[in-house]
Amino acid sequence: MEFRAPPRRRRPPEPIVPMINVVFLLLIFFLMSARIAPPAPLEVSLPESAATGRAAPADTLHIDAAGRLAFNAARDDEVFALLAARASPDGPLRIRADAALEARVLARLLQELAARGVAAVEIVTAPR
Repeated sequence: MEFRAPPRRRRPPEPIVPMINVVFLLLIFFLMSARIAPPAPLEVSLPESAATGRAAPADTLHIDAAGRLAFNAARDDEVFALLAARASPDGPLRIRADAALEARVLARLLQELAARGVAAVEIVTAPR
């Protein structure tokens, strides 16, 4: 009498579809929860300071080394009209000025902003 070993059953392949579903769900989750900031409208290199505190988010006025202004979609002289109608007039206006900007140009701008009712201003700097 000859006994044969029973035939080996092949294991079915691991289902990969559930893993693909999980990966796509994670991808969608991270894309939806990521905070994507728009690029700055002007190229600005910030002056350095010793302060390490971070200011609260505010409206940001960009000024490059040549003195050009940008606020949201407005450029140069259009900025002042948009600043008058900004969403949070009581909050501080953040100024992101280039380190090479002349101080007198910034002083003139601050006078113009004060005349138009901007009471609080914060100047953004880079840590040393």
